[in-house]
Order: sequence, then C-alpha cells, then structure tokens
Amino acid sequence: MEKALSSTENVRSRVTTVSQRQQSESNKQQKFIFRGIDMENLIDVLSLQTRVQENKSKRSNFTNYREIDKIGIVPRFLFESAIKLELTSLTSASAAIIYHRFFKEASPSHYDKFLIATSSLYIATKIKDDPVNIRDVVNVTHNLLNRNAAPLDLGEEYWSRRDAIVQAELLITRMLKFNLCFEQPHKFLLCYLRTLQDWVGSSVWNSAPIAKVAMSFLQDFHHSPKILDYKVTHVAIGCLSLALQTYGIQVPLTNESSESSMWYTSFVPEMNKKKQWQIIEDIIEVYNNELEIDKCQFSKNIS
Repeated sequence: MEKALSSTENVRSRVTTVSQRQQSESNKQQKFIFRGIDMENLIDVLSLQTRVQENKSKRSNFTNYREIDKIGIVPRFLFESAIKLELTSLTSASAAIIYHRFFKEASPSHYDKFLIATSSLYIATKIKDDPVNIRDVVNVTHNLLNRNAAPLDLGEEYWSRRDAIVQAELLITRMLKFNLCFEQPHKFLLCYLRTLQDWVGSSVWNSAPIAKVAMSFLQDFHHSPKILDYKVTHVAIGCLSLALQTYGIQVPLTNESSESSMWYTSFVPEMNKKKQWQIIEDIIEVYNNELEIDKCQFSKNIS
C-alpha cells in the first residue's frame, strides 16, 4: 500500500499545477454534494497521501497486531503475510475476499479473526495455484503476531497451529457452501485501462502513472468489506475514475455534467455517477482507517 501511496510523489509538481487550474475553474462549475460531503474535498487524495507519507517517519518498523483494535487491522495483517510469503496480488486479493465473505456470514466475536485470515490466505494459494508450504504460513503468521519470535520447531505448538489452520480452512469452505469461485475486478480494470490508453492518447497517458495507481487503489480496496457491496465491473470503474481524478485527467469527448456522456458508460452502461462516488468514498475510507491504525501504533510506541 505504501508503494501505491508514494507513487504520486514523482509527479507532485505536475499534479499541483493541474489542481490549481481546476480550482480556479471550480467557481464556474456546479459542486457535487453527496451525503453532505463536498466532492472537492472527497477527491483530495493528494492531501490524504501526504499525511500518510508524514506518518511514515512516525511509524515503527512493525505493527503490533494483537494490541491494536481498529478497523482494517486484520486485512493489513493478511496483506503483510502475503507480501512476506511472496504471493501474487491476485492471491492476496482472493484471500481478502474469502475473509470478508466469511465474516459476512459469521460474527467476528465468535472466531479468531487472525486465524480466519491465515486460513483464507492458505485457501487462496490453492485457488490461484500459487503454492506455498504450510510450514511457511505457520511461521510467517506466528512471527507477525509475536514479533521477534524464532521460527517454531516441529513441536507441540507448531502442530497445534498447523491443525488450527487446517480446521479453520474446513470451517470457511463449509460456511461459504464450498463456493470458492468468484470473479475479480482485475481483468476488467486491465481491459478498461488498455482502451483508455488509446482514448486519451499516449502523451497524456504517459504523463502520469494511471495504470499503476488504479491497480493500487483496487488492491487497497480489498482491505474493506465494502468491496463485496458492488459488482466487479463497478469496482474497476471506481478505481480507474479515482486515478483519473487524482491526476486531473479529462477523458476526451466526454462531458461530466451529463450522465449519458460519462466515459465509463461505454464500458458499463448501467454505471452512474452516484455509484461512482460511493465507491470512491469507500476507497478513501480505507486510507483513513490506515491513518488511524498508524496513529494508534505511534501513541503506543511513545507511551
């Protein structure tokens, strides 16, 4: 996630110029109000990213997962585990979907959320044919929850944790009624990106890392269970729209004041502006949750 947030630093001066020009024109345009939130403030992703970058200097080298009870802490654990296990982005995203689907059916207070996240990750490696040794899963997740702990020997504690992961795997598959096949928005986003690249022209497209940032927004959106509330095509459009808004890129031959002239209607006719802003708001909420986790970790470090 930090890589996605830091990608705008290289083009900050360009984005600032675009933002200033858009702000001078904003007095002539109608401001969109959604749920009482000013849309101009809602899409101020650069300001949010700046605060995240500032928090990097305050953040410790690790997160004490067991000591922090904040929204998004378990998905952060899941994705950090995936990174340490060198799994693909599709595998980690699939694990997050499995995790969110499980707790859509079950109460979080009835289960060990970190164990369910670990088992979801192990299931995803099988679904996506991204093999990993279960011993590595046990040791990596154990180390994340018990910092500076040595790898477990093949003793009672290791076998206890291994059996717990396997039993949780069976529980998850039964809870989801063995329905572990689901579409993901990645392929749709890739298709939209390729089409838009020709649409906006190579000079504009190469001026900002739209593809990289849109994919990062998509991956980060998997930290939130709200990703289950939308169709995969709508999620892909929302992530791409936020990337375009972040860099102030206007798609040619489109008119944002007209619903029928929006660029995304060519890809998803049933998509509308209200749904677009809902998804954007939910994506930004993920980063706000990350800031809250960092603040909590920082306060614990200085106390």
